[in-house]
Amino acid sequence: MCGIVGIVHFGREEPVRREDLERMNELLVHRGPDEDGYLLDGRVGLAMRRLKVIDLDTGSQPIGNEDGTVQVVLNGEIYNYVELRAELEANGHRFRTASDTEVLVHLWEERGEGMVEPLEGMFAFAVRDSRAQRLFLARDRAGQKPLYWFERDGRFVFASELTALLAHPAVGREVDPQALADYLLFEHVPLDRAIVRDARKLPAAHFLVVDRAGVRLARYWDLPAPGSPHPDEVREGLTAVLSELRRRLRESVRICLRSDVPLGIFLSGGVDSSTLVWLACELRPPASVRTFNIRFEEQEFDESPWARLVAKRFGTEHHEERFGASDILALVPEVAGRLDEPLADASLFPTYLLCRETRRHVTVALGGDGADELFGGYETFLAHRAALVGEVLPPVLWRALGRVAARALSSPHDLGWQAKLRQFLRGVGLPRPHRAAAWLGAFLPEESRALLDPSFAACGGDGPWTAVDSASSVRRGGGPWDGVFEHYFKFYLDQILTKVDRASMANSLEVRAPYLDRRVVEYASSLPLALRLRGGRTKFLLKKAAEGHVPREVLARPKRGFGIPKGPWLAGPLRPLLGELLAPERLRRQGIFRPDSVATLVREHLSGARDHRKKLWTLLVFQLWWDRKIGP
Repeated sequence: MCGIVGIVHFGREEPVRREDLERMNELLVHRGPDEDGYLLDGRVGLAMRRLKVIDLDTGSQPIGNEDGTVQVVLNGEIYNYVELRAELEANGHRFRTASDTEVLVHLWEERGEGMVEPLEGMFAFAVRDSRAQRLFLARDRAGQKPLYWFERDGRFVFASELTALLAHPAVGREVDPQALADYLLFEHVPLDRAIVRDARKLPAAHFLVVDRAGVRLARYWDLPAPGSPHPDEVREGLTAVLSELRRRLRESVRICLRSDVPLGIFLSGGVDSSTLVWLACELRPPASVRTFNIRFEEQEFDESPWARLVAKRFGTEHHEERFGASDILALVPEVAGRLDEPLADASLFPTYLLCRETRRHVTVALGGDGADELFGGYETFLAHRAALVGEVLPPVLWRALGRVAARALSSPHDLGWQAKLRQFLRGVGLPRPHRAAAWLGAFLPEESRALLDPSFAACGGDGPWTAVDSASSVRRGGGPWDGVFEHYFKFYLDQILTKVDRASMANSLEVRAPYLDRRVVEYASSLPLALRLRGGRTKFLLKKAAEGHVPREVLARPKRGFGIPKGPWLAGPLRPLLGELLAPERLRRQGIFRPDSVATLVREHLSGARDHRKKLWTLLVFQLWWDRKIGP
């Protein structure tokens, strides 16, 4: 795992300055504390920070071909590099290292832009071809590894994190109103936008080419559309489906276990992580499998008994650390401020703690990310089913009920039924593609318009729904579930993966996600929805696949999120910080939010009149980010 940066003057007769490259690269030390590497060649500069995982002795980057005309820097891991290396060697290519990165060098020579097709892994990489005078960037299919870029006046700059990109003197820091509106809805900035105007993200499953003709962006992969066989075929084929799913998951875990450094598995005690432990213990002696969990003093957030149950069942080397709410609370200003973009997912903080403790023992960990999005693991999938039934009522009635519920239902508990009902009613009257964002997010677009200062908002473009509609337009079939799973994969999973990348890399820990192996994703996505949501049960297929292996108690227990008590904290220990960061005079100087609108949210929440925990938390995180990256 690494961090990469680069500068290319494709339309400027001007050499790249080493000091610009070094300034950017040094901001990525946490992503790669073991060593750095540089390539400067006139109008091209590449650099990287390396966390040694594969080929500790000869895997230094950049890595080139025999004559140095092709050079590669990689952030991530190519899991199937052993198999790809054998194919390339059979075609006459010669390797000088045992690194997975060198596979990319020879794949470029062999396939050019088609090199991404056979890759399994998580990656963001750059290939510089000096003969063709071309730079090629690519990002993995799910978007596990980040890549930001900037282009203007013949200058192209890229980096693994926005913070490093902003270190280049040509990149401005002005907040993009459209990206902020997206953040207020989704609680992160999704897809290709970045929180500042000058930057963009390379979207998941895309590559980008830079040469004298300019910048060209292309998608190289997309989710397959779900099948729709006859019900008899579904019933008769379940055994075969489960067998194939187990096979693909086992193969994914097998290649994710490749490492030249100590490796472990996050074990929450839920279905996703417990399934990974089961498969790993089939592939390795159980006593050699290390599992990691953090235990909370507050029982409503503690899953450690389930993790211990699974670890004992399989006989793993289990590690558990105990924390209280005060430990997480102490992290909030520091961790939120270190984010290169604002991210209002509150599970970032326990995830950070888990990564910090895991890194004390291993360098690589496997996690269960992606399973909920592929197999329908969230409660909101059940909300979609209920919303379909509710379509017999006109949307205007649902919107009216939502407004009434927002005033009448105020829950003191983050997981209370009032909060769930209130969220359901605010989204049920919306068009189908918009419902998930309304249920999971903070501010609906009309709420953002009332929140943002008019002069700031006027600088924005289309609203956040444009991104949702654009991403969902590729789905086919037009059925009632059309685009629902895709939305979770492209939007909510993007948030989850951003959280895990930032929390893990801040602690120099590599986290791999076996559920996001292309073969698993394509198989699960192509299955009929009647199988993935059979009988209205969340994660039906994955639980059936794990039956007889994972303890029944784990399969039967309801899903529990990795949460923190945002509402009580905002009204309690975080109240002084909330008052400071959302003070009217400060907001007037900032010129982004309407002070009176924010003051109403704060007053109503602190008095108990309304429950604004999601909104206020989203604003608090943005302000913490602003202080660190832009300036008070």
